[in-house]
Amino acid sequence: MVTKVPARPLPRRPRRAARLLLAAGLTTASLAALPATAAAEDDKSGGTTLTVAVSQSIDSLSPFLAQKLTSTSIHRLAYEYLTNYDAKDARTVPAFATEWSSSADKLTWTYKIREDSTWSDGKPATAEDAAWTFNKMMTDPNAATANGSFTANFAQVTAPDPRTLVIRLKKPQATMTALDVPIVPKHVWEKVGDFSKFNNDQQFPIVGNGPFVITDFKVDQYIKLKPNKSFWRGAPKFDELVFKYYKDGDAAVAALQKGEVSFVPNLTPAQAAALKTQKDIKVNDAPGRRFYALATNPGARAQDGKTFGNGHPALLDPAVRKALFLSVDRATLVDKVFQGHAVEGEGYIPPRFGSYFWKPEGTQERGYDPAAAAKALDDAGYRKNGEGKRLGKDGKPLAFRILCHATDPNDKAVGKYLQEWWGGLGIGLTVECLDSVSDPWVKGDYDLAFDGWSVNPDPDYVLSIHTCGTLPATPKDTGATDNFICDEEFDTLYAQQAVEYDTAKRADLVKRMQSRLYDTGYMNVMAYPNALEAYRTDQIASITTMPEAAGNLWGQDGYWSWWSAVPAASASGSDEGSGSSSTGILIGFGAAVVVVAGGLVLFRMRRRATADDRE
Repeated sequence: MVTKVPARPLPRRPRRAARLLLAAGLTTASLAALPATAAAEDDKSGGTTLTVAVSQSIDSLSPFLAQKLTSTSIHRLAYEYLTNYDAKDARTVPAFATEWSSSADKLTWTYKIREDSTWSDGKPATAEDAAWTFNKMMTDPNAATANGSFTANFAQVTAPDPRTLVIRLKKPQATMTALDVPIVPKHVWEKVGDFSKFNNDQQFPIVGNGPFVITDFKVDQYIKLKPNKSFWRGAPKFDELVFKYYKDGDAAVAALQKGEVSFVPNLTPAQAAALKTQKDIKVNDAPGRRFYALATNPGARAQDGKTFGNGHPALLDPAVRKALFLSVDRATLVDKVFQGHAVEGEGYIPPRFGSYFWKPEGTQERGYDPAAAAKALDDAGYRKNGEGKRLGKDGKPLAFRILCHATDPNDKAVGKYLQEWWGGLGIGLTVECLDSVSDPWVKGDYDLAFDGWSVNPDPDYVLSIHTCGTLPATPKDTGATDNFICDEEFDTLYAQQAVEYDTAKRADLVKRMQSRLYDTGYMNVMAYPNALEAYRTDQIASITTMPEAAGNLWGQDGYWSWWSAVPAASASGSDEGSGSSSTGILIGFGAAVVVVAGGLVLFRMRRRATADDRE
């Protein structure tokens, strides 16, 4: 979070009702497109509700501003993107665009927009909506806050007719089948004034063209969605989808046990172990797509050259960062904190993405070596005083602060180990756990922080957040940077991979970027945690993981989990037992794959999914 692809499970024998439908000539695709009427009829309360427990606040319901995982996951449900990923293996498949082609010089891309997509208010969704979305990002810096890296290289975007979108580039761009940007309705958003302040959370329902429609939202309480009955791929089968906020993970697990919620992500190993013994609960434990890291403040600065924040100046010294790196025992963290439900961290891209995965070798590797860490500090002039405290260049004892998420027990547990390990070097550490770390992080008021992003099939975005161009324009602005890294060598490699269409050459460039990031010591990737999550089988009869073999449910590169989920009520009464016995995760998205017309150049580039933020 080693790429692990078990054999594809054997197809399950369909239940009696499903067999009757199949005998009547209904295909898998037509079954998937059926409206969710059976569940509503079985539920005397008037419908079925799938409730997902979340611990992360919504940063914004504006697709132009949102960066956190919960927010961007919801946007995947409410808006279509030009392309999507196949649930089976994450290859690029059609979405709002049904097919695409490029000119010989790769500078002009033409997308055919589907004819059967409509906005939830009944108006047709057209190429003009896509063109307006991209043009707004190109002309308004505030509209480019979340996803501006995708359009920075665009020269012109036009819609010559309602079903044709044309994007002309300044130079080739490898992410043209991986434009992870929600398309919004022009007739709604053209009325917005200040995109930096509009959070899209005042009027409901919110107009979209995805599988769900956002109907209600209360800050740090819940967000509610209803099925989009006109969604071209077919309406979801639950009558309502609710994301309910829980500050405390144990409270969320207790709610799952009581049946108050249907699904809980981000379990601790102890929680998962306890839930495995519970009736009607299925625990999903799969290689994850996320890394867990220490981020170092490299000196917060803006593009105008001004510095800000109160990061510790000693962390600007590579020797100090190297010493801290050498004083983290990743194996212990995987064993004791994650209890084996993770893989030791190395490069920036998790091993799940095999072609981009990189690991240090030979003398480059910084394994756990406290003696070498102490020597690095001694050689750089950071000596201990009589009390055993390591002194900085100013003669004062070295002591750092680390930002910790109060809702993440892993942060607190790892923080205790760091205090012990770094204390052995004579360095103090204060663990500052906050409900939200966003404010001090954006202001640069931190020394170190626990960091983590969900990496996506195409790594462009998660690499872009460490480029100089994502720094805030001024200290008063908010950029798309993760932790203010700005390195010329890294930027040069990023620019080269962005225009490289040869997959092997691009992968090599991405690995070189990870090598550079590793050597700077600003990011210490400690672990790749598994996706550890659970759901109630008496509420959810079946649901789709991604990838198909040993994949995750929460934070997917698409909307497959919640769109595919089948209420247990609709499966009850069959001759094969109640819905509570359906603990298997059903897979199969042949209906999601659309054949692209011959003669078009289709680049199956791996792309990133949600723009995961640091919480």
